[in-house]
Amino acid sequence: MAKDNKDKDLEKGKSVQTKSQTREWVESIVIALLLALVIRTFVVQAFKIPSGSMEPTLLIGDHLLVNKFLYGTKIPFTEIKVLPIKKPERGDVIVFIYPVDPSKDFIKRVVGLPGDKVEIINKKVYVNEKGIEDTHAHFAEDMILPKGSEPRDNFGPVTVPPDSLFVMGDNRDRSYDSRFWGFVRTAEIKGKAFIIYWSWDKERFLPRFSRIGNLIHP
Repeated sequence: MAKDNKDKDLEKGKSVQTKSQTREWVESIVIALLLALVIRTFVVQAFKIPSGSMEPTLLIGDHLLVNKFLYGTKIPFTEIKVLPIKKPERGDVIVFIYPVDPSKDFIKRVVGLPGDKVEIINKKVYVNEKGIEDTHAHFAEDMILPKGSEPRDNFGPVTVPPDSLFVMGDNRDRSYDSRFWGFVRTAEIKGKAFIIYWSWDKERFLPRFSRIGNLIHP
């Protein structure tokens, strides 16, 4: 009889221990998920490049990390940003909500800041009537489209509204950007792209190891 009671106590102890271990395991997973959600929402987020609009700076298949707190942390379900470290600067590569379709994210380079007068004349970008040093710009075509046919090569002038930015892709002849659909509101910026953590060449079906760890410079 004593042995039976002892066996029952052992079984009960094992059951309690199993429940305790299961609870710890579930709690660990929940905490990990919450931390991942907080990091993704407020600190850093991964993005993948789907198009060639930022070539040769960014290639299709590049995977990026984006700093989400540099320009201020956005309070979920609002347009309020708190504790900004700095404002966007000309040359920054930013990820933002596409103004035409909020379900999509775009990545472009900042060209015009609030109050700037932006004009493009024969592919050359002028800000406040001065030609800018455009070292990241890449042109796939020599042909220049005349003003009035489309805004790709001749555009403006326009003045950037308050709390807005004028952005362009580095692949100037193959980028759908502020020349076509207007300005980006600073409230819609998700963050600044700062590093390539992985890159995959889908045509050759090979990783691009030489690009891993490359910083994205202004």
